[in-house]
Amino acid sequence: MNDRVYIHELIDVIGHHRADYMQHMTANWSPIGREERGQLCYGVWALIGSTGAWPKTINMWEHDGWSGLAASFRVEAVGKGAQDPALVKWWAKAAEFRSGGYDRIVVPAPWTRTIEELCAAGVRGDVYAHELVKVEPGAAGDLLERARDASELHARHGWELFGAFTTAMAYDDEALLLWAIPTWQQWGEGEADGDLHKWRRGLDARAWDRVVMVDSPLNPMRLGRQPARSDRVDWTE
Repeated sequence: MNDRVYIHELIDVIGHHRADYMQHMTANWSPIGREERGQLCYGVWALIGSTGAWPKTINMWEHDGWSGLAASFRVEAVGKGAQDPALVKWWAKAAEFRSGGYDRIVVPAPWTRTIEELCAAGVRGDVYAHELVKVEPGAAGDLLERARDASELHARHGWELFGAFTTAMAYDDEALLLWAIPTWQQWGEGEADGDLHKWRRGLDARAWDRVVMVDSPLNPMRLGRQPARSDRVDWTE
């Protein structure tokens, strides 16, 4: 049973700095977060701009339940501007690559695998589908179960549901679905599948926003492990 809590981040990247930012988040930040906050990198992905706003990345971080998240916030919310004074240099560098973003806290369906389980199972794709689904208040959990029930329908084209979450601190009206897709061809086949279109329409969602993303070079699902200090290029923090 997955009892972790996750931070989901949609980050606005400045200009041509997406690669710089993803390196800074994975190699330069992730080892610090793991050592000092018990935070694991669930994923850092580049959003394909033709499917949504750009330039952006999507980051997710895994915490040991609400108590683990609270401990992480306690470390962060100190110093001037609620900024960890030990990370002033890191924050300053990150500001060169990003202009802002939007975060949400999400909780997984009990059957959603942790990042360590996903890496152990070798789950990954050449491309990933990221779906934010708005439903009637109270119906987000049901949406996750119905997506799980439709896994065989998606599997026609190799789509694997590797993450299913509801947005916390809200009205139980938003679900997040993450699909790993082996090849771009299988992504296109899935998008063209009328049965999948029919299935989505049958859920009576209030809104359905699907974008496409790809691994950052140091993504855990790509590497099969967490990013490490040895992955750094020109950072010594």
